[in-house]
Amino acid sequence: MADFIVMPKLGFDMREGEFVGWNKAIGEVVNKGDVVAEIESDKATLELEAQVSGVLLATLVEAGDIVAVGANVAIVGEEGEDVSGLVPDAAPAEKAAPQEAAAAAPAPAAAAARTNGTTAGTADQEYPAGVKATPVARRMASEKGVDLLSVPFAGERIRKADVEAFLAAGGDDGQPAAAPALAPAAPQAIPAAAGPEDTMIPATKLRQAIARRMTESKTTVPHFQVTMEIDMGAALALRQQLNDMLADEGVKISINDILVKAAGLTLREFPMINGSFAGKEILLHNRINVGSAVATDKGLLTVVQKDTDKTTLGEIARQNKAMIERAREGKNLPDDFTNSTFTISNLGVYGVAEFIAIINPPEAAIMAVGGIHEKPVFKNGELTAARLMKVTVSADHRVTDGAEVARFLVKFKELLENPMKLLV
Repeated sequence: MADFIVMPKLGFDMREGEFVGWNKAIGEVVNKGDVVAEIESDKATLELEAQVSGVLLATLVEAGDIVAVGANVAIVGEEGEDVSGLVPDAAPAEKAAPQEAAAAAPAPAAAAARTNGTTAGTADQEYPAGVKATPVARRMASEKGVDLLSVPFAGERIRKADVEAFLAAGGDDGQPAAAPALAPAAPQAIPAAAGPEDTMIPATKLRQAIARRMTESKTTVPHFQVTMEIDMGAALALRQQLNDMLADEGVKISINDILVKAAGLTLREFPMINGSFAGKEILLHNRINVGSAVATDKGLLTVVQKDTDKTTLGEIARQNKAMIERAREGKNLPDDFTNSTFTISNLGVYGVAEFIAIINPPEAAIMAVGGIHEKPVFKNGELTAARLMKVTVSADHRVTDGAEVARFLVKFKELLENPMKLLV
């Protein structure tokens, strides 16, 4: 029986992607899990895996199409099976406008009666900069200093050809052409002016995505922070014992793996901190998925370990190692960075003592982890050395408050100072 391959959600904030091309031809056998195509999002070029097995009978999208999450992109079934009746039911992708359409695009002055794919007189705040646009068009507009709200276009969203037409019509001086009156947009940063000895480099898609997400977080989420110091002596000793035991199996547990496991178990008791703000409601996630921020050459990515509270420490180490390697090689799998419910950002390896992290929306909290430093402390009235680590939780005040985050950190500290509980 024929079935569809669908466009998956390849990022927690992804609504659509640009189709790059097929890796399989019609008539070829497809197995579940095979990489059949490539999709470009604002973060990376990602691999699309088949969700079903069979023979590729029809493709419903092609290179350049903008495909919505959940749309059908291909039909797989038995060889020779008639699927003509299924094609009309497929969710059609929006076709890319021909390049020559740029020359025929209306001039900005003629756009006064139109809005950028939104209700007249308002910007659609669901989309970055209040307007729907392809990733390529958004990148070009950013590089050229074009205000997307001023770009006239036809169809569902702004495309590369629309931006090119706008620039050709005189919108290339950084001053947007006349546009319909729109609702006030969020304040924009003042662009840096380059001096004669400066060099301007294009921001990568990932860097642009980080800028957008972090600006959204800091301007819309009421952050507060709580810091606690933890004695990591017992956790370090347990890590050494486990790594000695697992040496022959090729598994090496890191301090970050221990932190991820401890966070997962702690979140069981604090579901609000594992939740998200949803307007008049608070969404409590049924799964605990702890993300780890990873530095790559292109910027910061968050790899997500699923069902952290239920996963053994050894398996967490295996999964995180594999995901981090893929992230740094640019070979991410879609599932590597989706559906996180809490994030850990660890700069301890760089010797950082303490810092504050920005919440990763729609999560309610993020933990910033500093390095482990040996310090003199009094224990039972005696001066001794302790290996201490500071952690700071930034939390969304719409979802939780300081007292709850403090209790969360007390439990987190208890687990790390009594780490055998992580193995139960």
